[in-house]
Amino acid sequence: MNYARFITATSAARRPSPIRVLTEIMNRAPKSLISLATGSPNPITFPFKTAVITTEHGKTIRFDEETMKRALQYSQSAGIPELLSWLKQLQVKLHNPPTLHYPASQGQMDICVTTGSQEGLCKVFEMIINRGDNILLNEPVYSGTLQALLPLGCNIINVSSDEYGIIPDSLKEILSKWKPEDSKNPKKNTPKLLYTVPNGDNPTGNSLTSNRKKEIYELARKYDFLIIEDDPYYFLQFNKPWAPTFLSMDIDGRVIRADSFSKVLSSGLRIGFITGPKPLIERVVLHTQVSTLHPSTFTQLMVSQLLHQWGEEGFLAHIERVIDYYRKQKDALLAAADKWLSGLAEWHVPTAGMFIWIKIKGINDVKKLVEEKAIKKEILMVPGNAFYIDSSAPSPYFRASFSLASPEQMDVAFQRLAELIKESL
Repeated sequence: MNYARFITATSAARRPSPIRVLTEIMNRAPKSLISLATGSPNPITFPFKTAVITTEHGKTIRFDEETMKRALQYSQSAGIPELLSWLKQLQVKLHNPPTLHYPASQGQMDICVTTGSQEGLCKVFEMIINRGDNILLNEPVYSGTLQALLPLGCNIINVSSDEYGIIPDSLKEILSKWKPEDSKNPKKNTPKLLYTVPNGDNPTGNSLTSNRKKEIYELARKYDFLIIEDDPYYFLQFNKPWAPTFLSMDIDGRVIRADSFSKVLSSGLRIGFITGPKPLIERVVLHTQVSTLHPSTFTQLMVSQLLHQWGEEGFLAHIERVIDYYRKQKDALLAAADKWLSGLAEWHVPTAGMFIWIKIKGINDVKKLVEEKAIKKEILMVPGNAFYIDSSAPSPYFRASFSLASPEQMDVAFQRLAELIKESL
């Protein structure tokens, strides 16, 4: 892999921050080291001294005074070592990346912790994309991704998709405008990356099948583009077995995978992690050195203690409990949809995630219905146009989430919505 072609001039110009490097040396040094180097504040001046956090089943995470001093201090830009090693073992267990033992320059698997996966993705996009570059994704797409991409001035090419995700033949047709060897000629502007949410896509709830992933990966190899595997709902898959990930089939080192704990541990702690080829992960970390410096040491220690307390088996047992909860929530929203929206709307059953993507029949654009009339009836949903590159185009779709509302509230919401649809037809 020639990684140089995937790194913008800005990213290529990044150099290690000398003070950040010294901080990392200090974190690894013996306690006998006398440091007059870093500008780390003295923790004896901090007002926070100890903490006890109670977890489920009455267990606790304890920060004594020494741990608290570390939790409140600067730490490594890539993440604290004990959390990184735990996450690396998890990725090996779940995905067994073929690149695990590759030489560093040839795409050896690397990992870094980010302040939520969204921060990691933004840094990945800014590392790869120049103004005018072609990139591939499938609409509808998470609005946060669109808002990260649009200011970069890239040409976003929509690949057709259905309830099983991206359609490989549609991708093949788009790529046929180029020859495979064109990727070696910058003037040809072949697509640099394909972005996808492979499980429980936000907003549709669709998931890519294993066979489609294999076809897409082979096209990525043929036309030499990266795959950005944004998988925040990986741990919210309703059906077993879970489909193999792009990371698990990545023999070239061309997959950058974004994982998140937001849906299963806490959204407010802001802990995500990016896995991918070392030459690219290093660029993300250099960006972190001069932006956020590092993810929160406190939240990393808190999550790390919990994961080490649980072990992999305990973590995966927790995941199963979370999936059971959301499966019941999904079934409740589908039951309410069947009861009130049959004949008025259509939808697919989501295979993962937190959302149902609903198309209202006979109404070309639901924006006014959702944003004005529904709010007056005290129901809130997201109109479909928010998930398209051209957000001004009419859309008959809306996104309904089943994460927070109770089954009783879902029933009332869709009853009210059904009344509104009938009034609007």
